[in-house]
Amino acid sequence: MERSGIPAVLITNLQTVAQTMYVNRIFPGVAIPHLLGNPKLPRSEEKVLRQELTERALRLLEQAVAQA
Repeated sequence: MERSGIPAVLITNLQTVAQTMYVNRIFPGVAIPHLLGNPKLPRSEEKVLRQELTERALRLLEQAVAQA
C-alpha cells in the first residue's frame, strides 16, 4: 500500500513479525485477542481506551517514512 502512495499503520502484537516484513508504521496492540481494548475494564473506560489508542495509531499516518 505504501508503495502505491497509501499510508498504512499495522496494529499488531507481533511486532517482530511486522518488522521482518518491513512494515513502515507499527502500532503495538494491547493483547492478541483485543488489540484496541481491554474487556476487563468497565465499558465507559474501555471506550475511552479504544478512542485513545485509535487516535495514536492514526497519528502515525502523519509520519513520513524513508523510501527504500
